[in-house]
Amino acid sequence: MVPILALLEGGFILAAAGGALLVLGRPELAGWHDLAEVLAGAGTLALSCLLAFCYAGVYDRRVIRSFEAFLGSVPRVIAAAVFLMFLAAQLVPAARVLDDPIESSVLFAIAVIFGPILLLRAVVSRVVRSRRFVQRLLIVGASPLGWRLVHEIESRLDYRYAVAAIADDTADPADAPIVTGPLDRLDEIVDGISPDMIVLALADWRGRLPVRELLKARVYRGIPIEEGVEVYERLTGKLAIEALTPSHLIFSEGFRQSRLTQVVRRSVSVLIATVGLVATAPLFALIALAITLDSPGPVLFAQRRLGLHGRPFVLMKFRTMHPTSAPRSEWEQDNRDRLTRVGRWLRRFWLDELPQLVNILRGDMDLVGPRPHPVSNANLFIRSVPYYSLRMAVRPGLTGWAQVRNGYANNLNEETEKMRYDLYYIKHRSMWLDLLILFETVRVMLGARGRDAVEEHAIEPRHGGPVPATPAAAPLTPAAGANTAGRTGGGGTGAWLGYQPAADGEAVGAAGEAMRPSSFEVFVGPE
Repeated sequence: MVPILALLEGGFILAAAGGALLVLGRPELAGWHDLAEVLAGAGTLALSCLLAFCYAGVYDRRVIRSFEAFLGSVPRVIAAAVFLMFLAAQLVPAARVLDDPIESSVLFAIAVIFGPILLLRAVVSRVVRSRRFVQRLLIVGASPLGWRLVHEIESRLDYRYAVAAIADDTADPADAPIVTGPLDRLDEIVDGISPDMIVLALADWRGRLPVRELLKARVYRGIPIEEGVEVYERLTGKLAIEALTPSHLIFSEGFRQSRLTQVVRRSVSVLIATVGLVATAPLFALIALAITLDSPGPVLFAQRRLGLHGRPFVLMKFRTMHPTSAPRSEWEQDNRDRLTRVGRWLRRFWLDELPQLVNILRGDMDLVGPRPHPVSNANLFIRSVPYYSLRMAVRPGLTGWAQVRNGYANNLNEETEKMRYDLYYIKHRSMWLDLLILFETVRVMLGARGRDAVEEHAIEPRHGGPVPATPAAAPLTPAAGANTAGRTGGGGTGAWLGYQPAADGEAVGAAGEAMRPSSFEVFVGPE
């Protein structure tokens, strides 16, 4: 829906811009040269408007479905469109409808948005909310995943799904009419409900999966059948990590990267980091001066973080907090009193992260990827967050899917929620997804939706504290005697993957203490 809508709007704007330029700017064409200028100007205006729409968030599915939500976004759209078209008019003079670039930008933006775009959005909103665009789901399994799907679908306006019923053997009258059963009556349930899709969300498939009934629904009725974890990630942009199994990860179409893609991604990261360092060199000097004048302490904050395959590296950023030697909490809300005046502004616009461009050039990080966690938090996350080690299968990034979709974590539950987004990125990462993340990052920065306090840091060291050197780390290998068996079929257990925790105090200690990389192991426990 989003690409189609963008193409429609781009076509309308291109036609409107071309007509305006022909009538007002080129009343008499002298030849093909003038026509080419008109097309270039119209294309520039159309691109500027589409970028403004993206920045204002009007391609969010909730805004597409709700015409009222689009109307609420109109002031942001017009402001962004005027700004971008004014810049475009300076670079491409053919994009000026009138001689005055400001007047030209304002009038064209208002005319286009309150003309064809408003009419198109009203029609699209009405169409996508009609019944023919809503798929009715039959969820097989009243499991936590099944109820999570119900909650996600019913609590959001941007989905084209509706839950017709949940089928399970343990139907509770209190949940009627949405829960029905038993599963051996699935034929009758499908006949009565006529769902558009069947979603499998059973917690335990062994001996419970109604194979015959599902085959009849798929082969004879042509009803598509999907796994609940796949539907959940498509709806939410994150993974249901509590319901993941080793077999899902092993046989998944995701988690694949060609060598060419890896080389291109790394080359782009290095190129952008190099250009960024050169372009922001004067800003580095100004920030360093401001930090020095604002509070005593070093300009840079260095901390050990977990990198690719669990190898620790020293991450650098501008110092934003008052140094302390006392033990403090590592969560955001507990350290707000330590932020400096300059630090608040640096965090607000993410400028404290600029020194990590050096980490990218050193090979510690990429431009896009999961944010690196402090070494001192490793054991806590390994013991508490399912499949935590998988986020270290790729290089950490300066920005990531979890950052633009979920912000920063203040507690372990929020960290687990971020992990869902990190795993989604690792499974689906591509150059297109990276471009989307970079665009969303720019949106967040320009919108000044920064961090009020600490992100995923541990404690900044006291003034003058040495930064320990990063020891060489061996690659992760399976531990001797490690249990690598997981569910490959309909069992009732799941797998929690993690780096094997070292003895207390060995891998994790005070901030900045080294972590000894340990072996990769599968921990199997109740789902």
